[in-house]
Amino acid sequence: MFARSLPNVFTIGNLFLGIVSIIFVFNNEPEIAAMLVIVAMLTDGLDGRVARALNVTSEFGKELDSLSDVISFGVAPAFIVYSVAFQDFNSPVSWIATAVFPICGALRLARFNVISGIPGYFIGLPIPVAGGVLATMALFYKELSTPLLLIAELILSFLMVSNIKYPNFKKVRIPRSAMWVIPIMVLIAIWVAVQYPGTLSKLMFIPFVLYALLGLKKNVRRVTRKRKRQDTDDKPKFGDTL
Repeated sequence: MFARSLPNVFTIGNLFLGIVSIIFVFNNEPEIAAMLVIVAMLTDGLDGRVARALNVTSEFGKELDSLSDVISFGVAPAFIVYSVAFQDFNSPVSWIATAVFPICGALRLARFNVISGIPGYFIGLPIPVAGGVLATMALFYKELSTPLLLIAELILSFLMVSNIKYPNFKKVRIPRSAMWVIPIMVLIAIWVAVQYPGTLSKLMFIPFVLYALLGLKKNVRRVTRKRKRQDTDDKPKFGDTL
């Protein structure tokens, strides 16, 4: 019975961290809020792998995971960037950008739940990565201009609902014998988050952005190859009548 509930425990932990992150936003602690989003990414990545390792996947768990992701990686990061950068900006524009991000995240999750994807890939930027990029980028609000943060938020929103392919790494499995290590990993991640919230959050910005750019690079390469094939097909071949 406990084994069947274990993946949902990680999912609820993800939701809990997202809610606490929003609380820290209201308490003017954006560094800790951003770090909690990153820790929530860890629990979100573990719930599905644990469910597959224990062979206890379910529709209930899938829907709970999506609802949790909207809060932890949609609402929380949008509130973080709004609190540090958008409050003194043009109100209607900042309100729309703040609302568009979790809305696109919800659309991304709904599409993921009802449409079969491509094996080995996500279609559209996963909301945890988009939320991680936005939450950590917000910590650079003193170095980045508000319009730039606004544009970045809208770009991330677009990438979530786009048809760009991103690798999902689902083939990385967790053996049953290593299940006992998972709670220890989560506790260590929480400890690190509390000890080094600002510095570590900024460092995590780098891999998040690289992953987001990876899909764009692959998409540009795919489009370029397609155009080259079309140009080759359109060229007259030897022996063709002109």
